[in-house]
Amino acid sequence: MLTETLHDILLHRRLTAWFQPIVDMKRGGIVGYEALIRGPSDSPLHSPASLFSVASRCGRLVDLDLLCRGVNIRTFAALRLSGKLFLNVSPSTLLQPDFRSGFTRQFLLEHGLSPQQVVIELTEHCPVDDFEVTRQGIDHYREMGFAVALDDLGAGYSGLRLWSELKPNFVKFDRHFIQGIDADFHKSQFIRSLQEIADELDCLTIAEGVETEEEHRVVQALGVTLGQGYHFARPSPSPVKVFLASKPASGDGGNAGFYRSRSKTVACLVQSVPAVEPHLRVNDVGDQFTSMAGLRSLPVVAEGGVPVGIVHRSKFMDIVGSRYGRDLYGREPIVKFMDGAPLIIEKTLPIERLSQIITEGDQVQSTEDFIIVDQGAYVGTGTIMGLLREMTDLQIRHARYANPLTLLPGNVPINEHLEDLLKRKVEFAACYCDLDNFKPFNDYYGYGRGDQVIRFVAQLLTEEVDGQQDFVGHIGGDDYMVIFQSMDWMERCQRILTRFDQDIVSHYNPEDRGNRGIWGENRGGERVFYPLLGLSIGAVSSSGRQFSSCHDIATVASEVKRRAKKTEGSVIFVDRRAGKG
Repeated sequence: MLTETLHDILLHRRLTAWFQPIVDMKRGGIVGYEALIRGPSDSPLHSPASLFSVASRCGRLVDLDLLCRGVNIRTFAALRLSGKLFLNVSPSTLLQPDFRSGFTRQFLLEHGLSPQQVVIELTEHCPVDDFEVTRQGIDHYREMGFAVALDDLGAGYSGLRLWSELKPNFVKFDRHFIQGIDADFHKSQFIRSLQEIADELDCLTIAEGVETEEEHRVVQALGVTLGQGYHFARPSPSPVKVFLASKPASGDGGNAGFYRSRSKTVACLVQSVPAVEPHLRVNDVGDQFTSMAGLRSLPVVAEGGVPVGIVHRSKFMDIVGSRYGRDLYGREPIVKFMDGAPLIIEKTLPIERLSQIITEGDQVQSTEDFIIVDQGAYVGTGTIMGLLREMTDLQIRHARYANPLTLLPGNVPINEHLEDLLKRKVEFAACYCDLDNFKPFNDYYGYGRGDQVIRFVAQLLTEEVDGQQDFVGHIGGDDYMVIFQSMDWMERCQRILTRFDQDIVSHYNPEDRGNRGIWGENRGGERVFYPLLGLSIGAVSSSGRQFSSCHDIATVASEVKRRAKKTEGSVIFVDRRAGKG
């Protein structure tokens, strides 16, 4: 029975290509799509696992593999997807005597694609017995310009050896080690070790199965660059073409985590607008616009709630409002006249990030609506004017408590952020940063030079923190507070101190630079030599501590900072006490 079903699928090419985006977790945007094949929805071979299992037993694995590649390439080109196409290939097919060499390259060229746009993704669902033949097969692809990825690292039979033998351009960390990584120390250590190997081999890494913001945060903190999973977008026959990572807009000062928790998301912009199906006729769409005078647009949504386009009233009326418009096009499906590349935004995205992407690009005009989705499923539309109103309110709130010199958040936002972390019981490290010998420097060179140093330190701190999760605040004067959630906060502090000592000398005159300091008067009027400015950091970690409020944290951090300032030069002093606060 299943053999006959497989034969019918292969004979009539009854396969559908689905695509799931692979996103850049640091810079935002889609770098490519993994092609995922599906059998007929009414068939017992709908799932790819069943499909390939039966094909393997029937000796039709190569036939199925080649058909999948053809369907995936044809659909990828037809949808005009950007980035790289990740094609799944079983190493066992490379060993089959009837494998057709050169098929993939030829089919790509027929559809206007090049091998440089494709990544051959090796799926290891059975043992690899002949590494040498597999390596030769992969080398054949590389010679033609294809890149190579190793799938499900950590779950297969010989993943580490394949990594060593094949030297892939990408490795994908198996979802088992990603799911729940935020609550599993051993998983995070495992991924950290694999990432260190990848860095040494100059190999890009992809975290598979990222489903929550917490998992996203941890794998990104561990250095994994690319991500794939439901948290970003679900697989779909009509995949999203725009993904906006929750990274800070310029000027956020590395405080994306704070603003994400305190500001509004795109969900506040949702307007409930009825959607139409792709096959609906132009006449019917025109009737909807006529019956609803205030309707600016109609999203076009396919099966499963996936948006595939949008119809803007103004452009639509230009077509059907012409003298013979309805007569010519009235019975045509609306899919032929829709905007097939609308701006599609996840409702959880901070509105600051949406504002940045719109102002930096030209994908949407100020008069057009955009589509809002929930994990890829349509929920409503949004308008540029609605975004502008919310952004204006948000900027007023942020500016009210920002330091006017550095534009960093002041004491009120600092305390709010600490209270929020305490409430959510999230581990963090609060670091009080203070300049040594700043008053003599300011008196000697004047407040203009002093302000330059204060802005220099603010920029240094924001450049060295993790903009996705750490917070930089300006208490006032030459005092700052950095609240780390990144796991490598000690290393970041050391880099801050190193860079500070390297760059601070540029703020001195040549003679004082040569003397390694300045001469000035102390409070008693005595002539005193003051060494170059130093940076003292007092750090206190919440791990193992019970703080009742942000004020308790500030008290301990201030005390630790005073201890750090007793040591000459730039230094970090970490409070080692536990169970206090």
